[in-house]
Amino acid sequence: MAEAPDICPALTYDDAKTAIRQLTEAFGFTVDAVYEGEDGLVAHAELSYGNGKVMLGSKGTGSEFDKLMAGAGPTGVYVHVTDVDAHHERAVAAGAEIVMPPTDQDYGSRDYIARDAEGNVWSFGTYVPGVTG
Repeated sequence: MAEAPDICPALTYDDAKTAIRQLTEAFGFTVDAVYEGEDGLVAHAELSYGNGKVMLGSKGTGSEFDKLMAGAGPTGVYVHVTDVDAHHERAVAAGAEIVMPPTDQDYGSRDYIARDAEGNVWSFGTYVPGVTG
C-alpha cells in the first residue's frame, strides 16, 4: 500500500465536473472519489497521479473553504512525470492549452506547462522536489 501524501493542493472550479474530465483525460489523473451535494455540485473530489493527490470541488457550495476561496485567482500545481514528452502528447491530443512546450531546464529537469479550462497552471516535469536538483 502506498503512503498517503502529506500535502494535497485543493482547488475550486466553476465547473468541477469538466475539470475532473480534463484532469483525467488530458493529464492522466485517476478519480479516487467524487461527492456531490443535493444540488449536483461537486462538494469534494480526490484525484491521484502516482503517489500524489489533488482535491477539488465546485465554487458556490457555501462551505467554509468555498467562502475563503471566493475571488481567489488561478493557482499553480507541479506534478512529477517520468516521460514529459509522452505526457505532453497526451495533453495535446486531449486539447489542453499548452503554454510552454517540453523544455530542458538549466537545473536538469525537462518540463512543460499547461493551463486548465479555468486558468490554473499545471507544470509537469522530471524534477523531483527534495530528491533531484
